[in-house]
Amino acid sequence: MLAKRIIPCLDVRHGKVVKGVNFLDVKDVGDPVELAREYNRQGADELVFYDIVASHEGRGAILDVIRRTAENVFIPFCVGGGVSTVDDFRAILRAGADKVSVNSSAVKNPSLINEAADIFGCQCVVLGIDTKRSANTESGYTVCVNGGRIDTGRDLIAWAAEAERRGAGEICLNSMDTDGVRGGFDIPMLKAVCDTVKIPVIASGGAGKLTDFGDAFEKTGCSAALAASLFHFGELTIAEVKENCRLRGIGVR
Repeated sequence: MLAKRIIPCLDVRHGKVVKGVNFLDVKDVGDPVELAREYNRQGADELVFYDIVASHEGRGAILDVIRRTAENVFIPFCVGGGVSTVDDFRAILRAGADKVSVNSSAVKNPSLINEAADIFGCQCVVLGIDTKRSANTESGYTVCVNGGRIDTGRDLIAWAAEAERRGAGEICLNSMDTDGVRGGFDIPMLKAVCDTVKIPVIASGGAGKLTDFGDAFEKTGCSAALAASLFHFGELTIAEVKENCRLRGIGVR
């Protein structure tokens, strides 16, 4: 079995790392380059970098910040936010990222997944999904876009399955209901998606304590767990999370 990955997430707004609760009440946390350097030192398996207002503001990702971050880390590095064309993929990869996450634009233009996978390979294409509970979809979850501002009404499970068919190599699945609340990952939602697709799924949204990571790995088929607040505010280190997983018999790097 492949080792599970622990991934810090850098949500960036106007050049600063920020964190909020349920996508609201957003506060500045620090400099993305400094935080990336620290997580690289701590032994993070990967980094995820999201420009959280790029799509809403109708612009591309901040390439200079991506370049400076990439120069300071030596682990896989995924970038998302404002990605709407194959040229955006190319620019981000050239700036130093290893993977590109696409979210809103893929929902609006699903063929973007096919095009990017054909040109750059499935391993470069990460589908970001922001989802929340809904009584109006078969799975009980709906897909949201533009930083969670717009509910598309699209069923989560159907969209995850379609993205896999189109060539997405990985899914980063973020629960808006648990994001920043720190009550644990949304296990039923994670399990539903992991049971549907064969590609790796990253759990995102809700990590609040040491045991939440192991719970996600033990109760679902997710390949990685992502967190922000716990790491940004120094409440947990990457090493502490990995050691807890090892004690539970969960393979980590």
